[in-house]
Amino acid sequence: MVFDYKFEKIMQLREREKEESENVFREAQNQFEAEANKLYGLLKKKEDLMAVQEQKMKSGFSVLDIQHYQQFISNLEKLIDEQQRLVVTTRGRMQWCEQQLKEKNIEVKKYSKIRANDLVHYRKWAASEEAKQMDELSMIQFMNRKIR
Repeated sequence: MVFDYKFEKIMQLREREKEESENVFREAQNQFEAEANKLYGLLKKKEDLMAVQEQKMKSGFSVLDIQHYQQFISNLEKLIDEQQRLVVTTRGRMQWCEQQLKEKNIEVKKYSKIRANDLVHYRKWAASEEAKQMDELSMIQFMNRKIR
């Protein structure tokens, strides 16, 4: 006899859902990483720009240039604020996807555990059935010898 797991189709469905969740989580992770890198780039750009402005302040430059730098820094800060909101949003999505993936993993493990337990019970049953059949065969052989 072959072991037939009663929840095989459900387990396959849960494994497929888990794989899909893994892919979604990986995409969310990549998106978060990309947004975080953009934020880092903007912050680095602002830092470099402020360093250049400070250097020029020491050496002296026109009021118009100062205004341009201040306007550029102001616009950069607006971009940074927007990017920070985007990073927070993508982080939240990534964490939500991670939670979903954990739940799918738990589901798959539950069905795997049930399958393992069912397999143990099946093997015990199969062994006892085989022992019964061997007893019957030996009894039949014994009876055949007595009849002769």
